[in-house]
Amino acid sequence: MFTPTGPALAPRYREPAARRPRPYPTGPGPGPVAVAVAVAVPRNPYLRLFAVPGARAFTVGNLLARLPMAMFSVSAVMMIAGAYGSYALAGAVSAAGLAVGAVVAPLLARLVDRHGQARIAVPATVWAVLWQLALLLCAHGRAPVWTLFAAAVLGATLPNTGGMSRARWAHLLKDAPDGPAALHTANAFEQAADELCFMLGPALAAVLCSSLFPEAGTLVAAVLFLTGMLVFAAQRRTEPPVAPRTRAGSPLRTPGMPALLAVFLATGAVFGAMEIVTLAYVDGPPAGPVLALQAAGSCAAGLLYGRVRRTAPLGVCLAAMTALMSLPLLAAALTGSLLALAAGLLLAGMATAPAMVTGMGLVQRLTPAAQLNEGMTLAVTALLAGIALGSATGGRLAEHAPTPVYGYLVPVAAAALALLLSTATGRRTATTVRTPS
Repeated sequence: MFTPTGPALAPRYREPAARRPRPYPTGPGPGPVAVAVAVAVPRNPYLRLFAVPGARAFTVGNLLARLPMAMFSVSAVMMIAGAYGSYALAGAVSAAGLAVGAVVAPLLARLVDRHGQARIAVPATVWAVLWQLALLLCAHGRAPVWTLFAAAVLGATLPNTGGMSRARWAHLLKDAPDGPAALHTANAFEQAADELCFMLGPALAAVLCSSLFPEAGTLVAAVLFLTGMLVFAAQRRTEPPVAPRTRAGSPLRTPGMPALLAVFLATGAVFGAMEIVTLAYVDGPPAGPVLALQAAGSCAAGLLYGRVRRTAPLGVCLAAMTALMSLPLLAAALTGSLLALAAGLLLAGMATAPAMVTGMGLVQRLTPAAQLNEGMTLAVTALLAGIALGSATGGRLAEHAPTPVYGYLVPVAAAALALLLSTATGRRTATTVRTPS
């Protein structure tokens, strides 16, 4: 990554202050000799990002831990349904774990802010993995139903891996010369990683459970999650230091934060409704690959968005989302073509990553540094609550309307609501984090 160059190549490189030429003795001669060492700066912002010392190591660990987060729910449903013959029971157990996790996650994040990532995330991960394995044993042995709920609830201590990774980027890049631009790129990468994991995780879980044995998905997810978290926590030199304890209350009291969380809630409803309505409309094996195109579009858009020099205001991102979310509705209503619907979902997905990247950037801006993990976890919790609300609303409309096509009205309406909420929050929430030209 670092290449010595001659004076003729100097215009193509930028020389950091820490590497400026300095005189040093070369032997018994009378005077020092100045030697210039220039450092090549990659043009690709992602290469510059991962040139930060320690960034690659903690990213690998975090990705290993993040993939199973999208596997546990699907694995549990398939495992319990296979053992007890009831998808209703499987869904209820999974929903109970998610509901408790939504309450526990911000509390865990507050402890992470106060005591450090490794001290809190590792014990919480070990505890969660043990109870996931207990759930596996209960399902395998067809234990009483109440034991399934108990294991799912007690194991709902999964740390917010994405939030901890974003907090590390914020810490590493806070003093960088191009800090705002680099942090924008880091947030874009994290959003793309989220989309990729939540696209691959359920598919991997389904393959493992169906091709090997029903408990295979949970077992592999538990091993990956524990391994990834241990690797992530071991990278102590990139861990944000514990901030001095303050008397500040919850980040919910920060001006602008409640309104921004309302935007995340409405945005989550877009995702939840789009997923359940597409499953109801396609109703067959092609539903999975067609739905994955939305995540693929978001992943690609997130990576491209991370390369731009300036971010767009949140209102602009949500306006684009509102417009593009109408494409699946038009494709299903006007053409009825599966290919047209797939194309519409791919384009609609491209609007989600910029909105999420900009929203997370605003969370980082509004939240005090000592409460950054808690603030981002609150945003994720609001998003998950919106997904649950959107799934319930979209599913009900798709089931009871004359045709499931009407269900696509829900994500369009939710996106429009997110846009209105963003506009109503005022200048502080709508203002984006600008990067230098």
